Amino acid sequence: MKKLLSALVYTAALLGAISGPVQAAPEGIEELLTGEMRKLQVLEAPKPLDTTISWDDTGATVSLGDYTGKWVVLNYWAVWCAPCREEMPTLAALQEAREGEDFAVITLASGPNAPEKVAQFLEEEGAAALPHFRDPKSAQARASAVFGLPVTLLVDPEGREVARLIGGADWNSPEAHAVYDAFMLHG
Repeated sequence: MKKLLSALVYTAALLGAISGPVQAAPEGIEELLTGEMRKLQVLEAPKPLDTTISWDDTGATVSLGDYTGKWVVLNYWAVWCAPCREEMPTLAALQEAREGEDFAVITLASGPNAPEKVAQFLEEEGAAALPHFRDPKSAQARASAVFGLPVTLLVDPEGREVARLIGGADWNSPEAHAVYDAFMLHG
């Protein structure tokens, strides 16, 4: 029996079913964590996220799973959040700069944010063109261990968190683009 178990483990390892830990971060990422990205927390291994939780899109439903195959900057925010107001134009600029790539910027209003208030907020901040959804019961936020706002996750094409930044940032800064490029080339 022991020989059979050893043979199965060996075969599984040869076929790639058992491997070492998957690295979330590209080599040398620490050198890129400067300026606006100095607060970015890069995970040692990708963390699976719940890609099935539905978000409200004024009548339709969308989920993170709809973005499989793309790198995603997922921003949790709320209409009452002052730092969110400051970073929203930078997220809009990022979306415009990266449009057409395998890349998406998603803003997810977490908690009881009325649709008209969400629209008004985004309009006031010049970010009305951003993909924006509502998570009225904070289901996605809770599942992603988001307990304050703003929080932004960098999500790989398989729907796994690879990095997180708590607080506001300029998401269209040169430092931020260097980080995205490093992850996209790595993964």
